[in-house]
Amino acid sequence: MHIGSLKLPGKLLLAPMADVTNVAFRLMCKKYGASMVFSEMIDVEGIINQSLNSISRLASCDQDKPLGIQLSGSTSTSFEKAAKIVEKQYQPDLIDINFGCSARHIIKKGCGAALLSKPQLMSDIVKRVSLAVNVPITAKMRMYSSYEKTSEIAKSLEVAGVNAITIHPRTYDQNYSHSANWDVIRKLKNELSVPVIANGDIVDERSAEKVIEYTGCDGIMIGRAAIGNPYIFRRIEHYLKTGEYLEPLSKEEQVNDFFNYVSLLNKCNMLDYANIKLHAKWFTKGINGGKLVRTRINAADNIDMIMEIMGEIIDY
Repeated sequence: MHIGSLKLPGKLLLAPMADVTNVAFRLMCKKYGASMVFSEMIDVEGIINQSLNSISRLASCDQDKPLGIQLSGSTSTSFEKAAKIVEKQYQPDLIDINFGCSARHIIKKGCGAALLSKPQLMSDIVKRVSLAVNVPITAKMRMYSSYEKTSEIAKSLEVAGVNAITIHPRTYDQNYSHSANWDVIRKLKNELSVPVIANGDIVDERSAEKVIEYTGCDGIMIGRAAIGNPYIFRRIEHYLKTGEYLEPLSKEEQVNDFFNYVSLLNKCNMLDYANIKLHAKWFTKGINGGKLVRTRINAADNIDMIMEIMGEIIDY
């Protein structure tokens, strides 16, 4: 898949997710076959003002490439300023603009999916960012309740300068309820000349295959199904190539993935109790007795206790 001047080796992309897609987790997903990974959503005002929280989310390394940095904001001027800083200081392979986040605190700031009600501003943001930087520009958006409106806005973003569009085919009001409407992606793929990337309800090998076959999309972006499960990329990649299922990871392998994640955090000087606690719970999904383990992790008050609890899983 080509996104502007950027050539990707495959179709599988890791979605940007808050508190999930830090550099350590991205490296895990790259190891298991993700063709491209994205940063957590980063506030443009934080970048401009050099907020420690925002700057820490920009941490990367050579093995992290190709990397997309996703920006969130509410004004075209701030998007432009932040994009210039990001390109100069962090050299991403592309910059992604968030028009889809439906989190309440993001909407209250006029960012994310709140921008869907301001189509002219959306176009202005894309145009100013695309003229300000040399890397490709992409946008991630939700659909509107009307397909005609969805199509109109997607086409306006294409004209404004995006090199690809990721569609999450649920409306802002639906959040993550209701099934993703893949018909929207299928129709847009026939109307747009830039790559269309499908996002939503891609949870395993069969759903990945079905969305590609049904929509003709250029790529698929995997989000929640990858949380605590970076191995999903290898499973899907293998299935799409061979039609065969890989065996799931054993509990030992699953826990070792968690330890590898923590080791990568340590190498990046990013050890953080709250983050490790979250990921420890996510990496126990599907393990027998996982509910009890997560209860114990909730009660742990330091990283060493969490590591000890996770190590005990292998001995059960």
